[in-house]
Amino acid sequence: MLRYLPFLLVLALWIYAFIDCLNTPESKVRGLPKVVWVIVILLFGEVLIGPIAWLVAGKQRQPGTGGGSTPSEWHRNHSSAKWIAPDDNPEFLRSLKEENKKDEALLKDWEADLRRREEELRRKEGEAKNGPEDTPPAAKG
Repeated sequence: MLRYLPFLLVLALWIYAFIDCLNTPESKVRGLPKVVWVIVILLFGEVLIGPIAWLVAGKQRQPGTGGGSTPSEWHRNHSSAKWIAPDDNPEFLRSLKEENKKDEALLKDWEADLRRREEELRRKEGEAKNGPEDTPPAAKG
């Protein structure tokens, strides 16, 4: 079992470097284009030259942004990304007000259309009961 351990460690490093290279944005890649780094990692992976070269020289790394940082360090490093709750966001609240105005205008149009249709139905019912010649004048409303 122990004789397979070096092979598994090399394979794990190879896979890690390959996935790290693929997930790294083009702007953070140093030295060579990203595609060339992928080829170097794949071609020289079994002798560890490719993955080690990628980890040492291929990617810009920032100190103190690792996974082991404290929450206050993380907050300091990520303070440029401000997140605002929807009920505190003035743009979101303004968009809600605009949507409400549109909905109210649509509702008024529907109500006016409904009143007009009801009035037409009342006239038709009145004509059917009284006959076309006895039709009372339309109510003003």
